[in-house]
Amino acid sequence: MSRRRGASTTTIIAVLVVIIIIIGAAYYLMQGQGQATKVTILTGSTAGTYYPVGTAYAELLNKYSDGKIDARALEGRASVANIKDICSGVANAGLAQNDISYYAYHGTTIADFEGNAQTCIRAAAVLYPETIQIVTLADSGINSIQDLAGKKVAVGAEGSGTYWNARQILEAAGVWDQIIPEYKKFSEIVDDLKLGNIDAAFLTAGIPTSAVEQLAAEVNIKIIPVPTDIYQALKQKYPFYAQVVIPAGTYKGVNEDVQTVAVMSMLLVHKDVPDDVVYTMVKILFEHADELKQKVQKQSVQYISLDHALDGLSIPLHPGAYKYYQEKGLSVPDEFKPTG
Repeated sequence: MSRRRGASTTTIIAVLVVIIIIIGAAYYLMQGQGQATKVTILTGSTAGTYYPVGTAYAELLNKYSDGKIDARALEGRASVANIKDICSGVANAGLAQNDISYYAYHGTTIADFEGNAQTCIRAAAVLYPETIQIVTLADSGINSIQDLAGKKVAVGAEGSGTYWNARQILEAAGVWDQIIPEYKKFSEIVDDLKLGNIDAAFLTAGIPTSAVEQLAAEVNIKIIPVPTDIYQALKQKYPFYAQVVIPAGTYKGVNEDVQTVAVMSMLLVHKDVPDDVVYTMVKILFEHADELKQKVQKQSVQYISLDHALDGLSIPLHPGAYKYYQEKGLSVPDEFKPTG
């Protein structure tokens, strides 16, 4: 009797083990089928606008994608580096200027993409204007772009979008070869301006920009205008520039409107990100734009809306984004419709 009972117990245990293995395997397969797609979003310096925007957007993706997306934002190295890092596999999404995105996708000599076209990138959405700000101390004696001749001027990180904007503007003004360029990140310019290590700095970012806000809180500053004649010279050669105004009061002590120029920021994705994932990314971006704006208290970010989603578009859309815009009734120019 005891032997039969022992054999029966062994059989029951064996059956239970098999059942547990089957259940575990089924659970594993179900988990695999529902696994979230990792989306890594490259941003920019913590002293700029890309970083808070990208961080807040990643939070929204995690909150509203019903587990479909596992997003995180990384401090990137601005437009040129972000694009190269997307194509090299460091990330599969990121923020970049529309002008630099065009140069990269088409492999132009500008921004050093000749022979190295970054054809992996696709547009998901246009976000907001990135304003070119030329900042100096109020008592610097610098009142115009021409006054920068012979001065030490921070022109952004080497090869960055800010660098190319600075170079193009200074070339249009005829003083690029007369400045002493200093390659600085946004986070470095506050101390460098206060200490006299540089005389002025270019920043391309949504306004107000954290680095400029910090500087204006500590010392008196001024912003040098980009006049209409220089804008017109730029526009003839580089079609992505728009003429804009930095409103009075944007920064402490800057009490008059300042005329300047801007490009547009774009959300880019790798072409191989699944269509349904990009569709969800764009849907969340615009359906929860108000929450993003609340998280990022920046004047420029208020521009983000479906009405402006294609303004300044410069490369083809990802099919997932295109599907969303079609559903919303937006008209997409032929040159920006998805490609193979």
